[in-house]
Amino acid sequence: MKLHRDRSPSTVKKLTVTAMLAALAFLLVATIRIPVVMFLKYEPKDIIITIGGFIYGPATAALISLIVAIVEMVTISTEGIIGCIMNFLSSAAFSVPAAIIYSKKRNLKGAVIGLITGALSVCATMMLWNYLITPLYMKVDRAQIAAMLPTMFLPFNLLKATLNAALTMIIYKPTVKVLRAAKLLPASESTKKGGNTAIIAIISAVFVAAVCIFLIIYWQTV
Repeated sequence: MKLHRDRSPSTVKKLTVTAMLAALAFLLVATIRIPVVMFLKYEPKDIIITIGGFIYGPATAALISLIVAIVEMVTISTEGIIGCIMNFLSSAAFSVPAAIIYSKKRNLKGAVIGLITGALSVCATMMLWNYLITPLYMKVDRAQIAAMLPTMFLPFNLLKATLNAALTMIIYKPTVKVLRAAKLLPASESTKKGGNTAIIAIISAVFVAAVCIFLIIYWQTV
């Protein structure tokens, strides 16, 4: 009697890849924290977290967001539990919606729609969080923070999310190819090629990323 062969990735490989992505996400936030305005810094961990969500689904994106936020809190962060919650919400608000949409439509269109949705989600989430919690963190009047929401917090979160979305588009496929070459992910069963559409999407993502980087540099000088 032949046993049915499980076609899903093994639990061990999934745990290995998830742990690797969590470690890489933390390494990025520990080594790349670029000051932009006031206490707001750009760091690229959400790119890796979203890639994990694209590979394994929204639950994995949420899990990596939580792991990285906790490790960050007990190692490099000075903001305590409030900073931990903020970091988790920020990463999860971007990566989880993107992963949900991509899990339902696993193609270029699904990735683009997912990343745009994730960018809008994190902007809305952090606007609310900044309004409610930042006055406690900065020890200032809430009216002052409210005045800064459209002029500082919203532009920063939109810029950060857009850059992360563009960079996710650029490196997702190469990352998956590396993991498949290492036998940590199963070979692709799809025979469809993106063709010119995929090339245009990558070129567009490179252009968007370049514009975002220019804006960050410009914002640092004003």
